[in-house]
Amino acid sequence: MPSKAIAAGTVEGTASQEGIQDGDSRKVPARQGIVWRNVILMTLLHFGALYSLTLIPKAQLLTLLWAYLCFLLTALGVTAGAHRLWSHRSYKAKLPLRIFLAAANSMAFQNDIFEWSRDHRVHHKYSETDADPHNAQRGFFFSHIGWLFVRKHRDVIEKGRKLDLTDLLADPVVRLQRKYYKTTVLLMCFAVPTLVPWYAWGESLWNSYFLAFILRYTISLNVTWLVNSAAHMYGNRPYDKHISPRENPFVTLGAIGEGFHNYHHTFPFDYSASEFGLKFNPTTWFIDFMSWLGLATDLKRVPKQMIQSRKERTGDGSA
Repeated sequence: MPSKAIAAGTVEGTASQEGIQDGDSRKVPARQGIVWRNVILMTLLHFGALYSLTLIPKAQLLTLLWAYLCFLLTALGVTAGAHRLWSHRSYKAKLPLRIFLAAANSMAFQNDIFEWSRDHRVHHKYSETDADPHNAQRGFFFSHIGWLFVRKHRDVIEKGRKLDLTDLLADPVVRLQRKYYKTTVLLMCFAVPTLVPWYAWGESLWNSYFLAFILRYTISLNVTWLVNSAAHMYGNRPYDKHISPRENPFVTLGAIGEGFHNYHHTFPFDYSASEFGLKFNPTTWFIDFMSWLGLATDLKRVPKQMIQSRKERTGDGSA
């Protein structure tokens, strides 16, 4: 079994007791045991990131640029890879592109493609319920990072087992990454970001480790988590006012195009995850470039007429 990421991936385990009924017959969520390993490691990681900030003035410019490049690769491994390609099948990718995205996904260290996609499909199918791994109805902290500090709610596990995931297992790239996940994470998330600045331009290993690994990794995690938290709480809902996800410009900028969340939950099959195509959407830029190279095909889009009709029928009236 691949290692369980302490990051945006999920924590294995069942709830310690079933939900009960209170005096008003309202369901009380099942108690979920705290995963102290994750609490401790995440605390240390974030303290390490804070220390990393003090090293920025001492590092070479090339090292800072390299750390940012690693951040972009990390983000694409999640946004263009695990999310838009494997979770939603919003486009098709040729083998070289799938291999690249799988490597970038290992750099992200947010659980392997199979687990990430499975839990994301559960999130969409049962959004804002106990079967949602990061249910935003439980508050900002829980949907942002707290869901990693407790064992999975039993509903998440039960609903996840019922999903048809044969398409994921049919992809040899997904199977190979899952089989060698520990090795690929060690190489892509830790070794490559740390060793390249040291070997290529003489940066200290200390600076390389804290800036290209610790700081880059921590920022990438929090950017991903903001999609689960802020983009489910703050912003407008021009496409469907009856669901929680919102359009959040701040998240859009940080998560390279993933903040058009009301649109995405309304039309999850759209490869651009936005009505506006290339506008403020670097992930879409990347997929379009891959399409130009012939590596991405069958890019799915929502017809303008369908979008407008939906906005008039269920939107909140905002632009």
